Amino acid sequence: MDFGIAATGLLTGLLVGMTGMGGGALTMPLLTLVFGVPPLAAVSSDLVAGAVMKPLGAVVHLRRGTVQPKLVGWLCLGSLPCAALGSLLAGSLGKGAESVLKEVVGGAVLLAAGTLFLRMVLARRRGAQPSTSDETVVRPVPTVLLGGVAGLVVGATSVGSGSIIIVVLLLLNRGLSSARLVGTDLVQAVPLVLVAAVGHLFAGDVHFGLVGSLLVGSLPGVLVGALVSARVPDRPVRVVVGAMLVATGLVMTGADVVLSGSAALLVVLLGAVPPLLRSAKSRVPAVDAR
Repeated sequence: MDFGIAATGLLTGLLVGMTGMGGGALTMPLLTLVFGVPPLAAVSSDLVAGAVMKPLGAVVHLRRGTVQPKLVGWLCLGSLPCAALGSLLAGSLGKGAESVLKEVVGGAVLLAAGTLFLRMVLARRRGAQPSTSDETVVRPVPTVLLGGVAGLVVGATSVGSGSIIIVVLLLLNRGLSSARLVGTDLVQAVPLVLVAAVGHLFAGDVHFGLVGSLLVGSLPGVLVGALVSARVPDRPVRVVVGAMLVATGLVMTGADVVLSGSAALLVVLLGAVPPLLRSAKSRVPAVDAR
């Protein structure tokens, strides 16, 4: 067992349990950049590990009743066949084209970072005008299209089953609570990741030792993350995750390490400074007009 890879699994499991995202978008780049795992092997092994880990989070939300079954069904209608297609596409690239896959994954990671911050903005705006109902109007065509795009991305890169889908669910269903968004996303991700993992078992390059090391950390991580999710502030975790996604995405697309680190630091500042300023402003005592 590789303890460094197990620690990576623990980190991503904690993030998935606490925030509903951060699995493939972090695991695959870390495996490639830090541990030197070939991109196709990293994608394939991460998907197989995710197929075991994600059901744990889904079970928690099913027990809490924070799942919209109709949304899950329409999402899966588009995502499952496209996930199989994406996994076969990734396998057909072969080892000689792994650099192309690395750049594609880098772009997907940057997309995941963008959707994460968009989700934060949308959630803040919705918080200013809280919804009084969890009633959901399901729009089949855009929901199936969303599932198809997400399935293709997840099958080919292992990235996006959480962050990309959940932000578009916010766009399509503004009245849906955050708990139901996360629960619906995690439940639909189970068959999505399973189909993609099976495709990679046949056409990819799964390293079962790598899968085992990831699961040693991710299984307890996702359980602990789900248990403490109600007590950990959501925004700081998402800001840090977003910064990591930006840095790894830029590096994987060929950017300089210094530039990538600077961009990550800028993301942290942009995410942390405005709330601190608002908090400081709210604590300033009113000036007596006399």
